[in-house]
Amino acid sequence: MSDFDPVRIGLVSVSDRASSGVYEDKGLPALREWLQRALKNPLAFVERLIPDEQATISATLVELVDVERCDLVLTTGGTGPAPRDVTPEATLAVADKVMPGFGEQMRQISLRFVPTAILSRQVAVIRGRALIVNLPGQPKSIAETLEGLPKAEPPVHGIFAAVPYCIDLIGGPYLETHDEVCKAFRPKSAVRPARAAG
Repeated sequence: MSDFDPVRIGLVSVSDRASSGVYEDKGLPALREWLQRALKNPLAFVERLIPDEQATISATLVELVDVERCDLVLTTGGTGPAPRDVTPEATLAVADKVMPGFGEQMRQISLRFVPTAILSRQVAVIRGRALIVNLPGQPKSIAETLEGLPKAEPPVHGIFAAVPYCIDLIGGPYLETHDEVCKAFRPKSAVRPARAAG
């Protein structure tokens, strides 16, 4: 029995070609591996590999939040300017609240590497008691935007540092991170006391 709250996480890879078997999906394994490194909580993953169809993406997000009861949903893919890139539109269509700071920070991180980061349109939203975040499509970019650039001068915060407190505020489980991967930030009043071992 873990001392940590169990967490249900929805992972969605949006790709016409990967979902039709043209090539192997790299997004879901990258998300799963990073979350297992970053979080101390017992994790249950609900995974979906779907094409770039706006109605399908929206329906999948609704299913993961309303039916599967995921506390956090992360998507990868479909956030560029191409005609088939509709993940942000599908995400905004199911939102109760928009959280623009996540997309702003992801673009700030990616701009350290490529000027075309301004073409990415990632969004984050609240639906019910779940946080939904659109992440980039490349595994390296996924890790950079979640973790940030701690060795940069000045250091750049990753978006995941703010995720646990956001989930606290919307009534979800208490996420606890491995600080060497990504240190969660909470105001002192929101930090649970450390549990005694044993």
